[in-house]
Amino acid sequence: MKLEVGNRVRVESESTEQAPRTGAIEEVMGEAPPPRYRIRWDDGHESIYTPAAGAVSRDESTEKA
Repeated sequence: MKLEVGNRVRVESESTEQAPRTGAIEEVMGEAPPPRYRIRWDDGHESIYTPAAGAVSRDESTEKA
């Protein structure tokens, strides 16, 4: 799956006690394996994220048409 600036993403938690995080991609920093993204999370924090296999998905439930 190719993610682009503006895409909403959902990242599954490693713990069953925590809810998944959601946010918006602000910058694609590299697409070569592994990809890196600058994400602004819905809680207001921003971080550089390198997803593990299957850990991130596009959150289409909140995408604008």
